[in-house]
Amino acid sequence: MIYLAIIIVIIYAGCPMTDNQFTGAPGEVRLMTLNPGHFHAALVQKYSLEQVHPTVYIYAPSGPDVDLHLGRIESFNAREENPTNWNTETYTGEDYLQRMLEERPGNVVVLAGNNRKKTEYIYRTIDEGFHVLSDKPMAIDLENWEKLASAFEKAERNNIFLYDIMTERYEVTSNLQRYLAQDEGLFGKLITGSRENPAIEKSSVHHLFKYVAGEPLRRPPWYFDVEQQGEGIVDVTTHLVDLSMWTAFPGIAIDYRKDIEMLDADRWPTMLTREQFENITGLSQFPGYLKEKLKDDVLPYYCNGEMSYVLRGHHVHISVEWDYRAPPGGDDMHYSIMRGTRANLIIRQGKEENFKSTLYVEPAEGITYQEIRGELERVLTELSQQYPGIGFQDEELGFRIEVPDEFYLGHEAHFGKVADAFFQYLIEGELPHWEVPNMITKYFITTMAREIALRGDGI
Repeated sequence: MIYLAIIIVIIYAGCPMTDNQFTGAPGEVRLMTLNPGHFHAALVQKYSLEQVHPTVYIYAPSGPDVDLHLGRIESFNAREENPTNWNTETYTGEDYLQRMLEERPGNVVVLAGNNRKKTEYIYRTIDEGFHVLSDKPMAIDLENWEKLASAFEKAERNNIFLYDIMTERYEVTSNLQRYLAQDEGLFGKLITGSRENPAIEKSSVHHLFKYVAGEPLRRPPWYFDVEQQGEGIVDVTTHLVDLSMWTAFPGIAIDYRKDIEMLDADRWPTMLTREQFENITGLSQFPGYLKEKLKDDVLPYYCNGEMSYVLRGHHVHISVEWDYRAPPGGDDMHYSIMRGTRANLIIRQGKEENFKSTLYVEPAEGITYQEIRGELERVLTELSQQYPGIGFQDEELGFRIEVPDEFYLGHEAHFGKVADAFFQYLIEGELPHWEVPNMITKYFITTMAREIALRGDGI
């Protein structure tokens, strides 16, 4: 009997931990990072998380992608302020995926890299009984969206969790916009809108050359191949599509078959010179898989896109643009408006806001400033316990919400927040009931928008 008990313990130790075995104990989450080709893979580990074991297993092909990832993790360990203590066990080889599935040293797979392979990674790891925390996008075309939907079905049957990293939900202005939109005394109700005047409009401007964790970001060359990275219309738009549902319909499952009507979409390139490509990637020449796409030695990179759709009867417009580099004194920009029958809730992040995300409340047509002021005072009093020091300032068109700096965590810190939330779901043994249908719907919207844009004829 003693020998049998020993055998059982050995077999158990070699199996992946299932969801109902998570208790929140220190070190019980054992991460496996698969083929990290995007800096987001490292940001999951920017800060130590008590529930995560300090040894992280990396499986990847050899090359610059994994080398850059290891360098980022080492920089977190070596920093003077709040250093981490990650211990990395790395396997590199062409059979990296199969090796991970055979060795099974962890119970949660982290994915952030080449998007052409990502949906297949998701499907295979879910099939093998691992929980998956994935960077966006989890699918870059309709064919992969179908496979992703199948992966979610398999995950449900096997009681496995698949979750994408929606960092923008942790931006304080997004949370405040969501909260205020549910207050009928202040906001009223979301208007129906039209193509020309959408109920929800979200746009952002990003830059290919940028700094992350204080260092110039080195993007892998495949990032500029839309067949590997995906087009912009299926990438950053994922966040904006997610926020359109999350802010307007919190806690509600959105069904792509009956709640979404796609209207139109478009995509266009940012033109990159060889010198700009070298500044971003470190490569002096375009690789072979990009050369056939060049026009006069300039790469048309299809990273820009826009789409219009109807969400539960309300018109939505989403757009994303990428420039090479921000102008002096510039930065990424974000704009979001939710139009209500009593007030409009507007997030601006431009030069006038010093590129800091800022929420404004402006009266709708026919509503007076005094009406909105009184309601805003009431709502912010309710929020003052959660956000001590919150207030507002009068503006020419309405009111600017003043939020203490301590509530602006920064984009890089949001990854730890997403991971914490995911690990809590593992402890609870379930995701919120609306998360999975909304992930399926979100990627339906982005991949269908790509199909429409490629056809160029709307539907």
